[in-house]
Amino acid sequence: MTYTPENPLIVQGDHSLLLETMSPRFAEARDALLAFAELIKSPEYVHTWRITPLSLWNAAAAGHSADEVCDTLARFAKYPVPENVPQRVRLLMARYGTVRLVRDGERLALEVDDASVLTELRTLKIADDLLGPASSARAAAVLPRNRGELKRALLSAGFPVADLAGYEDGAPLTMAMQLDTQLRDYQRDAVDAFLTGPSGGSGVVVLPCGAGKTVVGIASMVQLGMRTLILCAGHTALQQWKREILARTTLTEDDVGEFTAQVKELRPVTLTTYQILTWRPEKSAIPPHFRLFHEAGWGLVIYDEVHLLPAPIFRETAWLQARRRLGLTATLVREDGNEGDVFALVGPKRFDLPWKVLEAQGWIATATCVEVRVPLLEPDRLRYAKAIARTRANIATRNARKGAVLERLLAKHPDVPVLVIGTDLEHLGWLTRRFGLPLISGETPAAARDVAYAAFRSGEIRVLALSKIGNLSVDLPDAAVAIQVSGSYGSRQEEAQRLGRVLRPKPGENTAHFYSLVSADTVEQDYAERRQLFLTEQGYPYRIVVET
Repeated sequence: MTYTPENPLIVQGDHSLLLETMSPRFAEARDALLAFAELIKSPEYVHTWRITPLSLWNAAAAGHSADEVCDTLARFAKYPVPENVPQRVRLLMARYGTVRLVRDGERLALEVDDASVLTELRTLKIADDLLGPASSARAAAVLPRNRGELKRALLSAGFPVADLAGYEDGAPLTMAMQLDTQLRDYQRDAVDAFLTGPSGGSGVVVLPCGAGKTVVGIASMVQLGMRTLILCAGHTALQQWKREILARTTLTEDDVGEFTAQVKELRPVTLTTYQILTWRPEKSAIPPHFRLFHEAGWGLVIYDEVHLLPAPIFRETAWLQARRRLGLTATLVREDGNEGDVFALVGPKRFDLPWKVLEAQGWIATATCVEVRVPLLEPDRLRYAKAIARTRANIATRNARKGAVLERLLAKHPDVPVLVIGTDLEHLGWLTRRFGLPLISGETPAAARDVAYAAFRSGEIRVLALSKIGNLSVDLPDAAVAIQVSGSYGSRQEEAQRLGRVLRPKPGENTAHFYSLVSADTVEQDYAERRQLFLTEQGYPYRIVVET
């Protein structure tokens, strides 16, 4: 048996991968695996990855070949790669593009390379119900209204569909980028990846927070030159998008509208939020604002923070396949496991760049991540031992000793802007009262949030506390330290977004610090291990500090 001791990768027959962190080739191998595998566990010495059908299909959609994947496995493998693994990789990646949606005159058709595949698809009841009569041995009619649901159904059955049916051009809109807006090379590459190719015009661009995803969205909109609907994660994100559009393009205030609870404007570029679109007056009612999807001749729909797409928006997006669709996110991870819906209904991953690559190029700050394990007070430890699961989680989150650790960390970074971020409002409120910090939560009126954000940006406020509202799309570029005092259980996407709050480039040393306060020997420590997975995958090791 061939044995290459300096190599870090053990490829197993079940398509799991063991990556040894102490190997001199660890970082090189980790960066290569990012293209086609998913990190499952990341203890100190051996990380577990897995190759999944969806990870391979996203790799294929991004332009990677089965030969590249198999060569990567062989190049880093410590032992021979089990024969079934490259066979399975080639079989799965070969499926991408063999089932296609195409335009047949005024109609749509599902087209396959092999007539037996169409016969197999007919045996799937959910797919057969969505397929029309056969037009040949290798093609069947598809009603336009079934375009999205068919893609979702076939993906779940193991047949990713390459959608080549094209799009309806929306109403034209004349606009250009301002002369002083220069796209970075990777931003230009992301726009090209989204717009070009046989199925260009639908898909997801994955870039870290602070890398300019908004600019990618704006540049895509300008290049298409069509009316655009932009869906945002909240009011703050909506306002930031509006400011960026007006600053970076030739569009004016009259061209850019808001569709919110306060204002109902339909303009050539319209911004709204997921909350507005899914709001309904009664529990059983159809959200009345869904009509926004189908009005005004949109040529492009942009989904900001697409990993948060609510289930009702997924369903409506299934009807929206004739429009170009761009998803923007820092991570495609979804805790509900619905990454496949993003792939089928918004589009596959078109562009992805490892966070550490952008860090090395200076486009995002160099970040250090520290997990501070804080023991419970003795009375709390005894209560914890006797408590039920939910109570245990509350005891761990509200660990009183976190206050002393927060005090030391604030003293350690006395001259830089600091964000204190938490999920548990009771605990966060106690900390902010103790240290006299301003707190922004979902209950804070939009106007008051804007005032506090402006004060933080100007330096009038040095330390700002944020609830979950601060996870997404908050433009606080000077923040250099984030201290996480509580989180949403094992949410990998939340961890990534919170680190992203301090990744904007910094003058001088361009460094940032991310601290996560975790109650030692509790469920919070278990949650922390899962929360950190995505960032570990991107190359951010967590240094563990144990408080005594």
